[in-house]
Parts: sequence; C-alpha cells; structure tokens
Amino acid sequence: MIGQEIDLLKNYPKSKRDLSGRLEAKSEAVRAIARQFDKEFFDADREHGYGGFNYHSRFWQPVVPDFITHFGLQENSSLLDVGCAKGFMLYDILQQLPTMTLSGIDISHYALDNAKQEVKHLLQQGCATKLPFEDNSFDTVISINTIHNLDLNKCAKALQEIERVSKANAFITVDAYRNEQEKERMEAWNLTAKTMMHVDQWKEFFKDTGYTGDFYWFIP
Repeated sequence: MIGQEIDLLKNYPKSKRDLSGRLEAKSEAVRAIARQFDKEFFDADREHGYGGFNYHSRFWQPVVPDFITHFGLQENSSLLDVGCAKGFMLYDILQQLPTMTLSGIDISHYALDNAKQEVKHLLQQGCATKLPFEDNSFDTVISINTIHNLDLNKCAKALQEIERVSKANAFITVDAYRNEQEKERMEAWNLTAKTMMHVDQWKEFFKDTGYTGDFYWFIP
C-alpha cells in the first residue's frame, strides 16, 4: 500500500517563474549540459540550471519542523537525503536536532566538493539506483526532486532502494501534472527530469514498484 499524499514542502518559499522565455531557449544541448549536474547546473548560467546554488536559511528552515513533526524525528533518529546536493537541508536539520544521525548521497561530484562545510563529512557520492547502505539503515529517507531525473526503469529501482534502506518512513517529491495546462508548464520548466507523469500514473507506479512511503508533487 502506498503512503500518504502530503505536501511537506508547503512552507518552502515559492518563486514566480516566467516559463515563456525558458521554453523558447531550451534545447537538447542545454538539457544535456544540465544533466551533467556539474558547475554549469549549479553555479553558472541560469539557462543551464540554478544560476547560483547557495545556502539561504529561508528555504529549508521553515520546512524542517514539518519533517520533524510528521516523522517524529528525535535526537537519536537517523535520516538519509537521496539527492542531497550541497547538503543544505541536512544542515538545517542538524541545527534543530544536533545529535541526529544524518547522511546524504548525490550523483554530483561538483555539489559534494562544494557542499556546506559543516555537513560535508556526512555526504558521499553515489546513485539512487544503488544506495551503499544495508537494509533498514535509516528511520527516514527523503528524496526531493531527484528520482525523476532517471529514466523509468532506473526510477523504479531508485524507489525500491529507498524502500530497502528505510526502516519505516520515506518521503519523495517528483515532477508531475494534473491536467494539460500543468503538463505544458512542466515541459516548459523541466531541464533534467527524464520521468514526468500524471499524478495518477505516479501513484500506480508507486504501487507497481512496491514503494510504501509518502509523496508529493513538484508542479511549476
């Protein structure tokens, strides 16, 4: 049975996006550069990604209390962030629960090399399809806007890996849409996702892959 559809990122600041220019400028060459998840994606031209991926407390600090409440996180809890990038979310969790056991994994050597110094030792390079942890290693596994960057088969494997290393709790967000208008906006916004589906298709996919964690959608 799949978990709960719940917006645990409701307090994450929302930005207003002008998608028209991005739709016109986007090309397969631009996508290819973005999907390398290197400096160009994080800290270079906005066309290829973030245009500067820096720590700001206003992003994750309002979200962390919702994670703590929803999953009952405590000082002795353990948590894995799949797709941790520079470790900003883990840093903000650590500020509220300093003795928690935290780990992060990301495909990007660049992000890890430029991670927030206070949590850099908690992070390692790797892929969501083969998490380097034993079964049931973590009380909670979180993956924000990450597994949809894989093709469908690898996305399924990543969900199964999240399920495998989690003792009980998981939460993911993925690119999704509920109608044709949202689908068009998603296609205009997307640079890196290889798997984008209608929300109902995602739910069926979760069932088929055996994912039992909680989930929500990224819809620009």
